[in-house]
Amino acid sequence: MSSLQITGQTLPERPLYAGRGHTVTIDNRQHAVLTGITDVESFNETEVVAITESGPLSLMGQGLHMVKLNLDEGQIILEGHIEAMEYNDPAMSRKKGGLFARMR
Repeated sequence: MSSLQITGQTLPERPLYAGRGHTVTIDNRQHAVLTGITDVESFNETEVVAITESGPLSLMGQGLHMVKLNLDEGQIILEGHIEAMEYNDPAMSRKKGGLFARMR
C-alpha cells in the first residue's frame, strides 16, 4: 500500500480495491490483471471463475495459468490465450430459467 499526494493533500493508505469495485485489464488476449477479487470459485486451464465485488466473473480460454493470486490485495494476474469474458449474474439466471423453462 502507498499513500497518494494530490495538490498538497495526502490521501490515507488503503488497499487498491477497497470501495472501488473492480477492474479488468486484458493485453493482447494473452495477459489479464483483475482487481477487486474477493475469492476464486474455480480454476483450470480453460476457465477461471472469480468472485468480484461486482459479482461472479468467468474468463475462458486455453492454457490459462495464474501468475499471481493475492486475495489480500484483491488481485489476480493470468496468462494464456483469453477467448471470452462473462459476468455471471445469479439473479438473472434465476429469472430467465434454463432452456427448458423458456420453452414452456
